[in-house]
Amino acid sequence: MSWTVGRVAASAGITVRTLHHYDQIGLLVPSGRSHAGHRRYEDRDLDRLQQILFYRELGFPLDQVAALLDDPGTDPREHLRRQHALLTDRIERLQRMAAAVETAMEARKMGINLTPEERFEVFGEHDPEQYAEEVEQRWGDTEAYRESQRRAASYTKADWQRIQAEAEELNRRFIALLDAGTAPDSTEAMDLAEEHRRWMDRSHYTCSHEMHACVAEMYVTDERFTRNIDKARPGLARFQRDAIAANSARHR
Repeated sequence: MSWTVGRVAASAGITVRTLHHYDQIGLLVPSGRSHAGHRRYEDRDLDRLQQILFYRELGFPLDQVAALLDDPGTDPREHLRRQHALLTDRIERLQRMAAAVETAMEARKMGINLTPEERFEVFGEHDPEQYAEEVEQRWGDTEAYRESQRRAASYTKADWQRIQAEAEELNRRFIALLDAGTAPDSTEAMDLAEEHRRWMDRSHYTCSHEMHACVAEMYVTDERFTRNIDKARPGLARFQRDAIAANSARHR
């Protein structure tokens, strides 16, 4: 089975002119010719073209692609392993870039008057406003949301650093209780949950015990919250939810 240059070009998403060029420079010479002298590509040619296009997508110049493919010490499986590693690395870099851009977008949406560098520095991977759009959809018409907006717009870099440091310290203490096997409805856990509520009340919006319990419920019902919180310690999201629920019940 062999294919014409037009069929190969259409299947690969490139131009016939590109295939002609690859032939002229010796990068991809078709295995056969028709009676009329037209190029005919066989399976091994298509395998090589796939490798060429992979390397080109990764940014390799044609001379380096030729050197890699014509290296007698490298088998086709090694090419696939190398390309897989390079593509995985690129995907991870792009994901990190996308997360950074999302962080900047959320910070701008909240009216935070910070430079992009400061936003990334302050929020890192734990931006407290990463669910801003969904929060707006759920509670955009509430006074608590409007209050949060007003506060966020007035905070400086130092304010956000302080808020973030306080949050990390609360998390550290929750993890210590969890590691010690402390029950979430113990006095220690409920007292810490109360500190957490006061931190939210002080930093973001007026937070009643009932609202605190509602927010904490999302820690376990929304996998995005669970995944983010449990990065610090598996099981932390459920422990915090249970401690906050117990503290809320204690104050009813």
